[in-house]
Amino acid sequence: MSGKLITFEGPEGAGKTTQIKLLKEYLEKEGLSVITTHEPGGGSKLSQRIREILLGGEFENICDEAELLLMLAARVEHVQKLILPHLRQGMIVLCDRFIDSTVAYQGYGRGLPLKSIQMMNQFAICGRYPDLTIVFDIDPETGLKRAAQKAGLDRIESAGMEFHTRVREGFEQLALEGGRYFLVDGSRSMDEVHQDILKRVLEISTDFQ
Repeated sequence: MSGKLITFEGPEGAGKTTQIKLLKEYLEKEGLSVITTHEPGGGSKLSQRIREILLGGEFENICDEAELLLMLAARVEHVQKLILPHLRQGMIVLCDRFIDSTVAYQGYGRGLPLKSIQMMNQFAICGRYPDLTIVFDIDPETGLKRAAQKAGLDRIESAGMEFHTRVREGFEQLALEGGRYFLVDGSRSMDEVHQDILKRVLEISTDFQ
């Protein structure tokens, strides 16, 4: 049986990590096998090292193109070493950020060509797109305040308000495409957001059998 891939996307501080935990707990209570992961950095030691380069303070002035390629390198490792193997085992994979973050951050945020990013994403994931993508919406100022209070701001989070405004617009544009995308208001209470997500997952629950 082939597993299912659910990705969680959105601006900084939108509450993705909390909602992944809540959904995992629910699905496991229903007897389903679930694994959680994240990008960049999931899947292997190499991916984790690339994450440190991308988000840490050691290399502050990474050019935009190099940033994109590093993200994609980490993704290939992640997909090959973790995501695809677990999907083949019939598991549900819940991933905090995936291909749409690259479109929003490196495409809309950095201004790199969207078509090129989409083509490279397709290559990096071996054509295995998410079955469901939950997009969180929150205004950048609120989200960055949340992120700063939680753990301080990393290199990309520190890129400035104009950058993060473009990132939010990118996610909004992606969500308008419909299909696998499901948009939720991340500014509401944790339980309200969880109930919205759970409702959407249950609507397609027959696909998870």
